[in-house]
Amino acid sequence: MSKLEYLADRAESLIRRIESLLPAPPVPDWDAAHAFRWRRRATALGVQAVLQPVRQLSPIRLSDLKHIDEQKQAIERNTRQFVAGLPANNVLLTGSRGTGKSSLIKACLNAYAARGLRLIEVDKDDLVDLPDIVELVAGRPERFIVFCDDLSFEEGEPGYKALKVALDGSVAAQSDNLLIYATSNRRHLMPEYMRENLDAKHQEDGEIHPGETVEEKISLSERFGLWVSFYPFRQDDYLAIVAHWLSSFGCGEHEIEAARADALRFALERGSRSGRVAWQFAKDWAGRRARAGAPAVRTTARKGRSPRAR
Repeated sequence: MSKLEYLADRAESLIRRIESLLPAPPVPDWDAAHAFRWRRRATALGVQAVLQPVRQLSPIRLSDLKHIDEQKQAIERNTRQFVAGLPANNVLLTGSRGTGKSSLIKACLNAYAARGLRLIEVDKDDLVDLPDIVELVAGRPERFIVFCDDLSFEEGEPGYKALKVALDGSVAAQSDNLLIYATSNRRHLMPEYMRENLDAKHQEDGEIHPGETVEEKISLSERFGLWVSFYPFRQDDYLAIVAHWLSSFGCGEHEIEAARADALRFALERGSRSGRVAWQFAKDWAGRRARAGAPAVRTTARKGRSPRAR
């Protein structure tokens, strides 16, 4: 061992000892909010993690989410079982962007918060702290969903292994008051390459069991007990969602009909007919109508409500 490596080991040992002397993180105020964010903060004594209350929640409702009835039924059923103390699964929501994945989870929180449901949003980089989160909520009477939005991994990221262990792989039993809900545009959460199929052929310096590399990649997604897939909207579905949000802004039937052509052009420019694009168009169109002095356009009636999900 070189002198530099020796000094690095000593420094790591010293840092671990200092961290063990740090005060415990403050006890969260569980009554402050229905949703929390897990945040890591750098302090003079090291990095500390805290639960930060989210005081302004998106007020989206399940009834606001259109044309994803099967997905909504599956997620709501699983959440209802969980809140009732019945067996329920960790959930992976995958598919097209802007089709309601994240918003469906937020809508479930709004629907079941009064019955004890709580949500903890965790960034991908903080998934290594999942064991600490599980320990923090253990014994609480509430039911907690750990929410990981727009989740995907590259090879070698530490959060990948941490999430695998938290889902199913630790020697400790899973907490019965916590589930993990994750959304992703990738079905298996990791990039898949054509060359991985070629690796299955004999190569002089290739891996002896190349198929096991692929198995490792899909092993994380298989640990979610419930998979829910989302698909692009048809044009009629997109226009129906536009009509719903324009109606929420106070637009009448004639105004909604007049907005159809503009809504289609807006989607064409964006290259997507999604719930997110429909919401963005409705805000733009209703705002321009209100500025022009058109009657019956409410600009604040549904402020903050969004059907989108990543």
